[in-house]
Amino acid sequence: MNKVEVCFSPNLYPVYKRTDNIVVIIDVLRATSAICTAFYYGAEKIIPVATVEEALKYKQQGFLVGAERDAIKVDGFDFGNSPFDYMTDKIKGKSIVLTTTNGTQAIEAAKNAHKVVIGAFLNFTVLCDWLKKENKSVLLLCSGWKNRFNLEDTLFAGAVAEELSKHVNFPFLDDAALAAKFMYQTAKTNPHKYLRNSSHRKRLAALNLKKDIKYCLAFDKTNLLPILEKDCLVVR
Repeated sequence: MNKVEVCFSPNLYPVYKRTDNIVVIIDVLRATSAICTAFYYGAEKIIPVATVEEALKYKQQGFLVGAERDAIKVDGFDFGNSPFDYMTDKIKGKSIVLTTTNGTQAIEAAKNAHKVVIGAFLNFTVLCDWLKKENKSVLLLCSGWKNRFNLEDTLFAGAVAEELSKHVNFPFLDDAALAAKFMYQTAKTNPHKYLRNSSHRKRLAALNLKKDIKYCLAFDKTNLLPILEKDCLVVR
């Protein structure tokens, strides 16, 4: 029997770890949204790394590199964590290295799972359709904020849980998935309003990144599904 489970933090991942499930990495504000956008604008692959030091080594080898900490682009790198950074022809056909405060940490935690894919509101439908076809148990891994719970990732996890629960292949939602689903059902008519007091939305708004928030909460801007293969994200 396939399960849909939600893990609220990468620190909790060992509790949920299984050898046969699909892990969906969620960091809607903003890493997974930026990843989806980069592929939409023609990136060939994205190499996620956990530390700025690793990213710097790639930078010294001539790679294009995105690096963000505490919602701010790290000095000396090509990109930060905003999807708008990747809306450029200069990434077409290129490999990009990426390190972020939360999203790439979640990828690092789950990289040895059966399959690891990237989820965001931007690729919601293609993600859900693919999960239904794969017919495997699903773990929705929220990147959170520095291993703490956050609202926006849980909201997206709830949207996916709700959609999968309509399908015969997913008869079981764990309590965390149910909670996320109920939260999404409360918020779905106006997610912007629901998240207005969330900590990371306030953090981004204080940095004049309100357009990032609006973009990252939009459904189905792309039909591409990034998947982790041999430590690189590619589109298949």
